[in-house]
Amino acid sequence: MPFIAVAIAALAVGFEALVQWKWGAMGIVAFVALTIGVKSKNLAIGGIGAVILVMLLAQSG
Repeated sequence: MPFIAVAIAALAVGFEALVQWKWGAMGIVAFVALTIGVKSKNLAIGGIGAVILVMLLAQSG
């Protein structure tokens, strides 16, 4: 069980580094807002995070 927790934590840190490298600090803020919104079932926070991520994706593409 501890190996699975370490592997999941490593994947999360790697994903966070990828988001920050690709979209900067605003990408991290959007990802955290989206995660908090989904976990707490708060549509406003989740929606704000999703909109910011979509805007960042549209800007880079």
